[in-house]
Amino acid sequence: MTGVDLSDKAIESAKELSKKANIDSTFICCDIYDLPNYLNQQFDIVFTSYGTIGWLPDIDKWAKIVSKYLKPNGKFVFAEFHPVIWMFDDDFKDVKYKYFNSKPIIETESGTYADKKAEINQECITWNHGIGEVVNSLIKNNIEINSLKEYDYSPYNCFNGTIEFEPKKYRIKKMADKIPMVYSIIGKKVKN
Repeated sequence: MTGVDLSDKAIESAKELSKKANIDSTFICCDIYDLPNYLNQQFDIVFTSYGTIGWLPDIDKWAKIVSKYLKPNGKFVFAEFHPVIWMFDDDFKDVKYKYFNSKPIIETESGTYADKKAEINQECITWNHGIGEVVNSLIKNNIEINSLKEYDYSPYNCFNGTIEFEPKKYRIKKMADKIPMVYSIIGKKVKN
């Protein structure tokens, strides 16, 4: 197993977890767009997790990386927060941003997604990528889409005003089950 993350803290945590679980693993700390400078190998499975693509301005470049590291017939698994979630302000009162990736979203935030009370103020630059943009970039880069699912809950309590309506399932209280919060894609590399 090989893991990639931009955060050295995330890499440190992953190494500790891997050691505790006795998993043979390698971790690379780099910008995902720079990964070809650090890794020259293909894998049976490529997995991209929650909260990844919002930090990336160019989804087509990301999809090329996914395809580069998948063996022919390799499986791509993707789980991400739904772009509808990122349209709202932090308190889900107003639609503040576009669904489509038309420009960077620049915000000044207090705390972090991992610790909302952390005494940190920072400027964050993110991008919202519609599902069509993501799917078409994957298809363009030889990933055949086998499944696309949307979910009306999040497995993480990481948004303001959430309630846990079932164990480990969270919704924005005032939105209930009216909006999608997460989506997943499963695909297969069809050409090399």
